[in-house]
Amino acid sequence: MNLFDYTRPASVAEAIAAAQAPGAAYLGAGTNLLDLMKGGVVTPARLVDVTRLPGLDRLDVLDDGGVRVGALVRNSDLAHDPHFAKAYPAVAEALLSGASAQLRNAATAAGNLMQRTRCPYFADATSPCNKRTPGSGCAALGGATRLHAVLGWSEHCIATHPSDFCVPLAALDAVVEIEGAAGRREVALESFHRLPGDAPEREADLAPGELITAVRLPPEAAGFAAHSRYLKVRDRTSYAFAVVSAAAGLRLDGDRIAEARLALGGVALKPWRAREAESLLAGQAPDGTMFRKAADAALAGATPSGEANAFKIELARRILVRALTLAAAGTPERLPALPASPFAATFAAPSPSSAAAAPAGAAHG
Repeated sequence: MNLFDYTRPASVAEAIAAAQAPGAAYLGAGTNLLDLMKGGVVTPARLVDVTRLPGLDRLDVLDDGGVRVGALVRNSDLAHDPHFAKAYPAVAEALLSGASAQLRNAATAAGNLMQRTRCPYFADATSPCNKRTPGSGCAALGGATRLHAVLGWSEHCIATHPSDFCVPLAALDAVVEIEGAAGRREVALESFHRLPGDAPEREADLAPGELITAVRLPPEAAGFAAHSRYLKVRDRTSYAFAVVSAAAGLRLDGDRIAEARLALGGVALKPWRAREAESLLAGQAPDGTMFRKAADAALAGATPSGEANAFKIELARRILVRALTLAAAGTPERLPALPASPFAATFAAPSPSSAAAAPAGAAHG
């Protein structure tokens, strides 16, 4: 058994100071960290319990119309908040498609960002893994690669990032607020997670001891509320990580797309923002032909990382087309009983006039 110190600081400043110790790790809900500790995958020398830090469990609507999600806001509380669900329905749908209700009641916003990959070779402490032990090799290469990356991977790591929450956040230009020994700073969520390159052990843009304090969505993100969806293909209808997922948001101007926001999940070691596809859609009619062209652009650089995952490239194209088609039809008045499932029936979309007055997606059936 790995022996470790435990401390519960009373302030963010105390937490950051305590986390400067070598081998320290922040403990929130622990829904991922504790499992990894039990399996001997990670062995922190000190746990810094941040669950009692004041102010980090707040959800605030900002003066500019954006929203600030405190690091300790629970996933279920965020997804069911009426204002948040109405303004950012794709994010709420993504949250409700992840894990189980019990885990969503415990898991936090910052913890969701900091999830570790579910690559089985990473989770097996006896397998070589450059992410777990730099320089040891990647056992996934040539192994069971069905769920591994098709974008942004390297010979050092072919794992994927498991979060649902982060996919629409990346599409909507979310910003991560961070505090550390050097002070406060912000980083775009799109660049917060790192591709593996030759240093897959560096998973996020965080210096040792830095603490995520909040995630912020800009006011412009709510402009996609009337036409946004999150879709997720998984091996089971619920309680499973994405094989492939997609977030799509459209801002329509008459019969044309004024602006599009797109991101893919389950395809890389970070949520994959499809900016070229977004640019292709701007000014175009929201139809199947354009959606297929956008999907082709989004996956233009995809290559299989193993013999078993070539199918993910075509699957990602199709789920992105499906997400765009549903987004164009309008955000449903209520989320389906199985959020984010491409097989779930959805409730009727609001009329354009009501959508303009009050973005849909607030109620959950």
